[in-house]
Amino acid sequence: MRSKKGKILITGANGLLGQKLVKLISEDDNFELIPSGLGESRLPISWGVEKWEKLDICVESQVMAIFEKLKPDFVIHTAAMTNVDQCEEYKEECKELNIQAVLNLVKACEKFGSHLIHLSTDFIFDGNEGPYHEEAKANPVNFYGWTKLEAENIILNSGIDSAIVRTVLVYGIANDMSRSNIILWVKDALEKGKQINLVNDQVRTPTLAEDLAEGCFLIVKHGAKGVYNISGKDVLTPYQMALATAEFFNLDKSLILESDSSKFKQKAKRPMKTGFYIDKAKKDLGYNPKSFMDGIGILAKQIKLADS
Repeated sequence: MRSKKGKILITGANGLLGQKLVKLISEDDNFELIPSGLGESRLPISWGVEKWEKLDICVESQVMAIFEKLKPDFVIHTAAMTNVDQCEEYKEECKELNIQAVLNLVKACEKFGSHLIHLSTDFIFDGNEGPYHEEAKANPVNFYGWTKLEAENIILNSGIDSAIVRTVLVYGIANDMSRSNIILWVKDALEKGKQINLVNDQVRTPTLAEDLAEGCFLIVKHGAKGVYNISGKDVLTPYQMALATAEFFNLDKSLILESDSSKFKQKAKRPMKTGFYIDKAKKDLGYNPKSFMDGIGILAKQIKLADS
């Protein structure tokens, strides 16, 4: 017999999205939360999350053992290799984390009847015709995008209860401040009086990590299935994001130089114009993301709290 509370297993719970999900779900008494990760928990003690499962999702026997023990109703799969250039360089490791791990989770979900919510990306598209609807034809231009599309296909062809959550350029602050994002990077550089170059020929819909967590949780609450675009609502270039950041923090915009992608050499090719239409998530789930400027405001408050 399953408990009356819906059990939610989160993979990659130490990551940025994982942490936001843990914080959000732990405050809802209708669900039993089971965070997991490769190492020890880095979650704040103040959150009062007592459970933690050490789990290597690349090892099928470990995945099966966790599902046997916990029998989760939902699995929110956030763990992945997401550094696009590293994926290009370390293809086998990328396949292991982004494809084999998904195969393991799908097998476990098949056996135990769990509903899988899988995080995917705008990088499954070539960037020629963005922003994209859910039905748009995928055509990845780098290895990372290819592995994420393979994972989507494995899930969608499996027959398990599932939802694919596609997102774009996630920004936010993790509890341990372990990773930067475009807003923190721009703020730090301008405060130090450094000139910075930002491209004006790539388009994204930047996504606040809290909004992405809310979107995933809404899918759980609705028991939603299928593909959902869960991103921010503002269509912006990195150059425009930098200007907005400078404006919010009242920093010198003249230090921000407009550039284009041809000036930057990166191992992996990037899609030029992505971003998402989010009408389906708004209609089906009641998803309502913050504006980019409001997102900067939320980060500003979190920076103050971290510094205090």
